[in-house]
Amino acid sequence: MEKFTTLQGIAAPMPLVNIDTDMIIPKVFLKSIQRSGFGKNLFDEMRYNRDGTEIKDFVLNKPQYRNAEVLIAGDNFGCGSSREHAPWAIADFGIKCIVSTSFADIFFNNCFKNGILPIKLPQDQVDLLMADAEKGANARMTVDLESQEIKTSEGIVITFEVDTFKKHCLLNGLDDIGLTMEKKGAIDAFEAKANASRPWA
Repeated sequence: MEKFTTLQGIAAPMPLVNIDTDMIIPKVFLKSIQRSGFGKNLFDEMRYNRDGTEIKDFVLNKPQYRNAEVLIAGDNFGCGSSREHAPWAIADFGIKCIVSTSFADIFFNNCFKNGILPIKLPQDQVDLLMADAEKGANARMTVDLESQEIKTSEGIVITFEVDTFKKHCLLNGLDDIGLTMEKKGAIDAFEAKANASRPWA
């Protein structure tokens, strides 16, 4: 998993509330357990007409937000079913950070496991970031995980809280497999000892 340290990128404003995982990645696309390839179908029903053409008014189809790496979202983002394909699609599109007043618990935890930083902030601070994001591609935000700060395009600094363990995992690019491999020496030693004491096993 890629390390998350400091991100400076375009922020896309999406002030819709209760965006569920089926809106993030519709169930019709859940045909693979590979983490890649879902970005093109992110927010599919909001991004495309039935004939496959783009809906021009959708935020991520606008030229200034096509390369957005931060998403400023409405309340209760990621509600609905627990499908891990939702953060897969977000990450595959290129979004590395989501800011909202609240997230569904399972989606929130799945984000950390897939290299995405979800940040919870009070409504007034989300509103400030939303307004900054609405300025377009020239208004780049900086998200510093180490210092736990977001800096707007005008230099306003907002601090955020993050679980210490989840922060460690993101800073070091550790998913569940990576965490296990940190203990490889101890695992190998245990297996060697077990094989010596139980050669028949």
